[in-house]
Amino acid sequence: MAGAMGEDSAGFGGHLGMAGRSMLANARLALDDPALSDPARVHELRKAFKRWRAFLRLLAGPIGEPAEALRLDARALMRRLSGARDAQGALDAIDDLAGGSSDLSPRTLRTIRARLTALRDAAESASLTPELRADIASYLARAGDTMETWPLGGIGFAAIADGLAATYRRARQLTPDDWPDSDPAHLHELRRRVVEHRHQTELIEPLWPRVTKAWSEEAQRLRNRLGACQDLGVLVGFIAPRQPLAAWRARLMPLIAARRERHLKNAARLAGRLFAEKPKAFRQRIAALWTAREGRTAKAKK
Repeated sequence: MAGAMGEDSAGFGGHLGMAGRSMLANARLALDDPALSDPARVHELRKAFKRWRAFLRLLAGPIGEPAEALRLDARALMRRLSGARDAQGALDAIDDLAGGSSDLSPRTLRTIRARLTALRDAAESASLTPELRADIASYLARAGDTMETWPLGGIGFAAIADGLAATYRRARQLTPDDWPDSDPAHLHELRRRVVEHRHQTELIEPLWPRVTKAWSEEAQRLRNRLGACQDLGVLVGFIAPRQPLAAWRARLMPLIAARRERHLKNAARLAGRLFAEKPKAFRQRIAALWTAREGRTAKAKK
């Protein structure tokens, strides 16, 4: 990022504009790329929209209701793509179990994966309809036009630091006191906030690559552990009586319980490190990094 970017300068706001346009471009590519299968297209769209929604959440303070309205519209669109999410989550859980245990034979794994893949592909083909694709395209065009009307150039770093600290606080408040007995819905909400925190941190990574890259990677590791727990919970639904994988319930339940326990132990350790600071201290540290960077920039210009 070229040039000085004081708290009242246009520099950081310019970076926000470039980041937002890049996110929308990635979403358009995911929607239009003819080389992508429907499962791959849905996966890429979800990734792009998660980043975009985290970006909009960060702008809710300085931009206000227009950013929040776009975020809610994006969430509604992605909910229409959620039909295949459970089957994909169960597939990921099976891969997780296979990596952590030798109790499942290759033949069993192939059979289970084949059933879940068929369910996922059918659900994704049904959910990614021409109508939904048109609605996503329309949204992306509207979002791009709307963002260009926002005074991003006037957003100082202080407002962004406030937003980062607010997301950090929401995630930190959700960390459980008792990880083993945590409600799956609570862990799911924590995971959502961690994902949001990670994507927002990525926005400032170019400013201090060595510092923020390590922080973002730590958040991703926590997200992975929490996501694995969520996937295992989804798999439990598929092995319930009269469900597609009910025949393997007795074999899978002990493996699921053991794997979940391991993920939760690691998640507790990661969360303890990631959220060790109080939100105010986190905000002060970001501000200190910014002040130090501005000082180096000003010195280099002399």
